[in-house]
Amino acid sequence: MPAYKNERGSWNVKFYYTDWTGKRKQKKKEGFKTKKEAQAFELDFLNKCENSVDITFRNLVANYMEDCRVHLKPTTLANKQFLIDTKILPYFGDMRICDIDISTVRKWQNELISHENGYSQTYLKTVHNQLSAIFNFAVKYYKLPSNPAAACGSMGKKKAEGMQFWTKEEFDQFIPHVSDKPMSKVIFYLFFYSGIREGELLALTLNDFDFDKNTVSITKNYARVNNQDIIQTPKTPKSKRTITLPAEIMEMVKEYGGMLYDYKPTDRLFPTQKSFLTREMARGCKLSGVKKIRIHDLRHSHASLLIELGFAPLLISERLGHENVETTLNTYSHLYPNKHGEVAEILSNLMRN
Repeated sequence: MPAYKNERGSWNVKFYYTDWTGKRKQKKKEGFKTKKEAQAFELDFLNKCENSVDITFRNLVANYMEDCRVHLKPTTLANKQFLIDTKILPYFGDMRICDIDISTVRKWQNELISHENGYSQTYLKTVHNQLSAIFNFAVKYYKLPSNPAAACGSMGKKKAEGMQFWTKEEFDQFIPHVSDKPMSKVIFYLFFYSGIREGELLALTLNDFDFDKNTVSITKNYARVNNQDIIQTPKTPKSKRTITLPAEIMEMVKEYGGMLYDYKPTDRLFPTQKSFLTREMARGCKLSGVKKIRIHDLRHSHASLLIELGFAPLLISERLGHENVETTLNTYSHLYPNKHGEVAEILSNLMRN
């Protein structure tokens, strides 16, 4: 591992390496205070590039995230990085991937399951899936014989035990207590009567509304990453959709838009962030006495309302922007039992006639 002292008295390294994709490259790094620091950098860098099971988990993750940056949206990437940094790297970071076996993964699982924060079953499932994805990457590119996370078995559950949502009566009880702020009033009406996602709502402009047809077009998604506002494509291809709205809500939107000072129809109609929505939800719940739910649960509330009104799952799926009707049925199947009783009653009436 050659290291060179330059005329300024600091140390440099320059060496060739083969990256994890098999390409041969040269690396040069300057400005080390000591020869030992320069050599340590080279050793760690080569370990990161080594295409074998001797690589440390931390360096494996660095290469995994480098690969993810090409394929994922900034918001997805940021969420993935946070999950890895807080729940996975502190435990596995300094281990060689060849030393991580089923028992190691099991001990990690037990620590998370018994953690004082009491992580939800769905969150535990998400964290485990992320670890498994990293090991799948190692199996494919680093000659790891098998995925210890998959062999160990998952933790948590795919679906939550129960789903929180509001009935129309609960929404009607809540809405007067946030209507003192015009933006909050319009936002919560849109949430409840459209089933729109948070990021989709925060990306809306006045141009997205067709006041002749009473529709809103969902074509983009808002997020804030590293203190920067980002407008990106919706969550999935099916998320691009047109939603019909009650004329009363369209009138609210038009009236609210007319109140905005120096507003252009291409500007964001609701120039705020998700933290504002959460605070307004908490304020309205406290003042109204309605049970507190998440902003995302308003989407569930809209789906529940449509199911109660008798709309078909396919229509609900298209309105929510699900990729397929199976997603809708899997998410809301527990809301349908009463509908089976109604079917039986209707069929009985047909037989009597």
